[in-house]
Amino acid sequence: MARKTIEQRLAELDAQRASLKARLGKQERANDTRRKVLLGALVLHRLENANDPEFTKRLSDWLRRELPGFLTRDGDKELFTDLLKPDAASSGAGGAAE
Repeated sequence: MARKTIEQRLAELDAQRASLKARLGKQERANDTRRKVLLGALVLHRLENANDPEFTKRLSDWLRRELPGFLTRDGDKELFTDLLKPDAASSGAGGAAE
């Protein structure tokens, strides 16, 4: 069996390194997505289960103020119409209890 040259071994190590970097990037993106989903779930939970009506009102007001500038795509805006309508604050649950 022919022994691999140093260049061949370096090329294999470079390929292995690139593969590991790609896996790490994928893992980091998955963790970032999971954090966003969990944070969003917490916010929606607080809006729907108002144990502290004053906090829920402030959170609803803040979302109505901040979301329109944050959301740029029409499809994204449609996902949050229940949180963005003005009467969402008067329902006490962010309008998400439909």
